Amino acid sequence: MTLATPAPRADRLVRAVEDGLILPDGPVTVLRPAAGERFDPIDPARLRIVQGYRPDHDALVQAGYSVGTVAEPAPSVLVCLPRAKDHAHLLIAQAASLAGQMVLVDGQKTDGIDSILKALRARVAVESLSKSHGKLVWFDPRGVDFSDWALGAQSVQTRFGPMATAPGLFSADAVDPASEMLAEVLPADLPARMADFGAGWGYLSAAILSRNGPEVLHLVEAEADALAAARANITDPRAQFHWADATAFSLPDSLGGIVMNPPFHVGRDARPELGLAFISAAARALGTRGQLWLVANRHLPYAQMLEERFAHLSVLAEDTRFRVWHAKQPRRGKR
Repeated sequence: MTLATPAPRADRLVRAVEDGLILPDGPVTVLRPAAGERFDPIDPARLRIVQGYRPDHDALVQAGYSVGTVAEPAPSVLVCLPRAKDHAHLLIAQAASLAGQMVLVDGQKTDGIDSILKALRARVAVESLSKSHGKLVWFDPRGVDFSDWALGAQSVQTRFGPMATAPGLFSADAVDPASEMLAEVLPADLPARMADFGAGWGYLSAAILSRNGPEVLHLVEAEADALAAARANITDPRAQFHWADATAFSLPDSLGGIVMNPPFHVGRDARPELGLAFISAAARALGTRGQLWLVANRHLPYAQMLEERFAHLSVLAEDTRFRVWHAKQPRRGKR
């Protein structure tokens, strides 16, 4: 697969170095870059990439970077700014605790870099550079208190009791209403071998395990932070956890049932093909009598794919926003 090469971050780093920015010697930790990122003019051998989203993680590894999921101290730490403000604050606080001499924060205007720069200026002396519809900001974190930005574990009250979430996760502040609709209509009895594709922090998994029948439940989640929350929330011994891209996930043995509320955005961009890939992956993973329970926004174009990949299809519930599908008996010979 050919990776896209978003250049704005590299452009700003190059200009800053040309204008006199000197990075401290030694490794540079980079928090949460996307696949295809470049970090000119930093020597790639110095970079220690931290990315917990499995597709981006694997693409960055394929591009030749050293990539992990846990950040380690380094003389300088670069934060690739996420759009969620609380997640941005958490990453900057993390960077300040890890960086020996310099924290760099880079983001587009659409990521909220202007408001972050304003907040940083209220507590620390910063330098900044504007280019390519964004900004690169850097400062010395030594002696600066970011403890109020270092948010601890969050918790959401659910029908199954309080469940842990974290900044930046999908539906971090409340149960997603689409998942709630799906949880309400799951049958009382479910197959023995179940999976939750795109399990997030585990709400639908808790609903599955509350039914009769499941003997094993595979939680498949691409975001490492979400999977960590799910591990905290789902302590049932029937649960097995997989840090994996559900669209490419496979098991040695077929499944009896899959439940999912698939994503359909990358950042702010609508990507309904993600949900279509989830449906295709589910059809491959299910046995000949397998069943799929799926919830999605009504406007998403999933009906044709479901009809092509499954012999039986019905709607269990719907309102003005969401629809819950029940599909049975995947058709073979489809890829």
